[in-house]
Amino acid sequence: MAVITVEHVRKSFSTLEVLKDISFSLNAGEVLSIIGPSGSGKSTLLRCITNLEQIDRGTITIGGDTLVTDGVDGSAHYADKATISRIRLRVGLVFQNFNLFPHFSVLRNITEAQVHVLKTPKDEAIEQAHELLRKMGLGDKAKAYPYQLSGGQQQRVSIARALALRPEVLCFDEPTSALDPELTGEILSVIKDLAAEHMTMMVVTHEMAFARDISNRVIFMDDGLIVEEGTPQQVFSEAQNERTKRFLNRFSS
Repeated sequence: MAVITVEHVRKSFSTLEVLKDISFSLNAGEVLSIIGPSGSGKSTLLRCITNLEQIDRGTITIGGDTLVTDGVDGSAHYADKATISRIRLRVGLVFQNFNLFPHFSVLRNITEAQVHVLKTPKDEAIEQAHELLRKMGLGDKAKAYPYQLSGGQQQRVSIARALALRPEVLCFDEPTSALDPELTGEILSVIKDLAAEHMTMMVVTHEMAFARDISNRVIFMDDGLIVEEGTPQQVFSEAQNERTKRFLNRFSS
């Protein structure tokens, strides 16, 4: 069953068309990796799905609710505020640069949205936060502040914060790009563990081996288009498009 459906989405910044007629779906329990060169539109696509950017044309449906669709005037028409708020809770986003509140402790970073958005009782939110921190290998960091943590630890806190809202889909926007290579492995390990638990995920990444190993499906984007889509075997070993082959050859050489 499709949790996210994207149909004929277009997005421009001024005269630059960043997304050109993008269509795909994400099924429950599936891990979808989106790969491609910088500037291909990968992160913009993720930001449109999470409603951090608004599209110009097309339809996005999440969890059975339509976030945006084409109106009769040919422009994108967004849902009402109540529907958008409901949709936002279904999709968590882990950013490249952590985006933790620097003046909040680790514990408060995780509990703040639970208490104020989900209206979770504070004691329950704290209990869940501690459980998530233990799951992330950070059980002793609840009272720490972001500046006291390594980049890898901060990113694990941001993953815990996203999970605390119990999203149906977890999206990652280059989750290791701000990390030193030696810290990348710990984040990829966390994502692999979530995949083993059948968490529905969409991952924008430059980690080709990781995308190949973890994904059910892979999308290759270039110049605002989906150039190739298929299983990891089809994309990485049996690519049909010459642009895909050239891109992947750079990583294997």
